[in-house]
Amino acid sequence: MTSLSVEMLAADAVEPITSAGNAQLGIAVLAGIALIVLLITKFKMHAFLALTIGSLALGSFAGANPAKTITSFTTGLGSTVASVGVLIALGAILGKLLADSGGADQIVDTILAKASGRAMPWAMVLIASIIGLPLFFEVGIVLMIPVVLLVAKRGNYSLMRIGIPALAGLSVMHGLIPPHPGPLVAIDALDANLGVTLALGVLVAIPTVIIAGPVFSRYAARWVDIEAPEKMIPQRPSEELDRRPNFGATLATILLPVVLMLVKALVDIVVDEPENQVQRVTDVVGSPLIALLAAVIVGMFTLGRAAGFSKGRLSSTVEKSLAPIAGILLIVGAGGGFKQTLIDAGVGQMILDFSENWSIPALLLGWLIAVAIRLATGSATVATISAAGLVAPLAADMSTSHAALLVLAVGAGSLFFSHVNDAGFWLVKEYFGMDVPQTIKTWSVMETIISVFALIFILLLSLVL
Repeated sequence: MTSLSVEMLAADAVEPITSAGNAQLGIAVLAGIALIVLLITKFKMHAFLALTIGSLALGSFAGANPAKTITSFTTGLGSTVASVGVLIALGAILGKLLADSGGADQIVDTILAKASGRAMPWAMVLIASIIGLPLFFEVGIVLMIPVVLLVAKRGNYSLMRIGIPALAGLSVMHGLIPPHPGPLVAIDALDANLGVTLALGVLVAIPTVIIAGPVFSRYAARWVDIEAPEKMIPQRPSEELDRRPNFGATLATILLPVVLMLVKALVDIVVDEPENQVQRVTDVVGSPLIALLAAVIVGMFTLGRAAGFSKGRLSSTVEKSLAPIAGILLIVGAGGGFKQTLIDAGVGQMILDFSENWSIPALLLGWLIAVAIRLATGSATVATISAAGLVAPLAADMSTSHAALLVLAVGAGSLFFSHVNDAGFWLVKEYFGMDVPQTIKTWSVMETIISVFALIFILLLSLVL
């Protein structure tokens, strides 16, 4: 991945765009974030516009030259889209191929055929975690909900007993595991190693998703005992297909980019010789761009062609996959612009100065900042991007493993207590046919469990590594 190092960011901010003191800067940050929150929640403004206006307002509140503020924002927007935009696009193409070819249904049906009774919640969390690797959270929900509803109805299960594990699997992937947009941008901002972050993210994700999914679903099913709403059970995409990809090929395609990136990380640790031929090869094939591109190309054959797609149908599938991510790219880019404005205003250094006096561990500080922004804006991606920009200076002297853990801490904080200002909250509420109190007792509590337990496991890892 093309990455902006902390040193480069620091170099860009050698001359801050404002000479304001820490007090004025602190007030400017609070005012800027408050404005973003107000625009998103009260006026229902799109997050891209809210972040753009909030970035310009932050510069004004800090007394910065408007021209320099605009330059900071556009520089951050451009560098963020340049570093993660192609990866998000490739992830969207792979996800669309997986959904339209019936590959996702094939994985679901194969696993469900081998699971029943008490094993069903574990099967659901496994399915959601596999499906959630290449898919955006909202796409994963839309893909998984029909399966959840069908399993709950046909097996006569409590909807929460089946639904919570699936939601937990998707949410943990979204917050902690690249190539999802939030973790990717945080890796870029903190100059963390993607392979190491991915490996540690999986280590944190496994126990976290077990606690928040199958374990918590027992209690959620007691608190909210509801049946699958009939009107929300739609037709599955693969029902219109004559044939589907086989299970092994589909699973191999999904896991291909993850395996390539993990191999690169392993070789980097074991070999650690830049001139070594093996390391040169793995540096190329294990880079996120090549790994995801390889998965997309392979997927055209193992998923698209295997489902009987013509060349025209494949081209149409790729084209349709890109349109829905325009909003995501703009939000991520504007978030990067907001992050750069924070850095160039000297806010990162202000946080660094304060953290020395607070004696709060960097991992906990990153988590707390992400929690605050998540509660305020409702967006996990905005929380991850903004918090990563604020704590970037703290990563300058960190080891590779601790920089990766800081990325995960920020990602964990971004999942804390989803409530009425989060689109995901309403998506889950409507699909499951719950009212607001029921959604808070299940979905919101589950998100909080993920956030808190992920932090606990991250802090434990930091003591070992």
